[in-house]
Amino acid sequence: MKRMLGFVLVVALTVVFGCTSSTTNSTNGTNSPSDNSDKMTICLLPKIKGIAYFSSCAEGAREAAEELGNVNLTYDGPTDGDARKQAEMIENWMVDGVHAICVSPSAPDVVAGAMKDARAAGVKVITWDADARPDTRSYFVNQATAQAIGEGLVEAMVSDLGADTEGDVVIISSDATSDNQNSWIEVMKPALAKTKLNLATIKYPGENAANALADSQDVLKKYPHLKGIFGISSVSFPGAAEAVEQAGRSGEVLVTGLSTPNDMKRFVKSGTVKTVVLWNTVDLGYLTVYVAEALHTGKLVAGATSFNAGRLGELKVEGDNVLLGDILRFTAENIDKYDF
Repeated sequence: MKRMLGFVLVVALTVVFGCTSSTTNSTNGTNSPSDNSDKMTICLLPKIKGIAYFSSCAEGAREAAEELGNVNLTYDGPTDGDARKQAEMIENWMVDGVHAICVSPSAPDVVAGAMKDARAAGVKVITWDADARPDTRSYFVNQATAQAIGEGLVEAMVSDLGADTEGDVVIISSDATSDNQNSWIEVMKPALAKTKLNLATIKYPGENAANALADSQDVLKKYPHLKGIFGISSVSFPGAAEAVEQAGRSGEVLVTGLSTPNDMKRFVKSGTVKTVVLWNTVDLGYLTVYVAEALHTGKLVAGATSFNAGRLGELKVEGDNVLLGDILRFTAENIDKYDF
């Protein structure tokens, strides 16, 4: 009998301590919601994981989490840009009981249901980099206004080509459902109509480098009077530049667009690209975590017109948009000063 009681006691202790030790796990080097109960868990969800643009955003997010001190950060996302996988991750994080989810949606309609479910469950949901439907999130952390980005791209192309240049230009975008690219295109169209350049076509290769390269090769063959290519995603811009160089048409067809300076340095130095347009991606990730933390703790409330974001200082809040600032332009003269 004593031997049996001892056995039962050992089993009970094993179960108790086994359960206790299994409550801690990590995702990408970050803690689960059960770790450090005095901290909140913020999940940062990019459109696609593993490319320089979003990796640099994650760098800034980690900086903010460490600086704030009350945040456990999880950074994860699909490696193929699949919005359905984004929706699955949102649902899983909601079940895990995280406190805030920051989404850069590949396809707003695809993730809308999951985002609304998370909000209904009490999770703070914001968007960053790309927006979604207003009823699916509280705030959008906006890197720059669509007007500034769209007009900035056209100004860069016209300035680099010369104001009197005539001919065709094309836009290599991302997914046809991408909210931010579409908003920039709607600004670019009337801006281009005021120039001597003709917008010949728009291509949608998705967040796929091989497709961006192929689409760029296609337009180089199809349009004999092509003067410029806009690559308006961090994937399509280097793809377009690579296609121009492979075709031996550097200096004949100019490429400009949006990507990280590190991804575009070699194209700027070869002369294929004269101007890279972007914003500080590290700061974008940093600001996103600050907004999520402030929303959860009640420091950021509806109706606010400004927001204190750590080392970024006081930033504007316009309605439900928290604005990072203006665009940056990288050229041969300054691109080596930046490392992201």
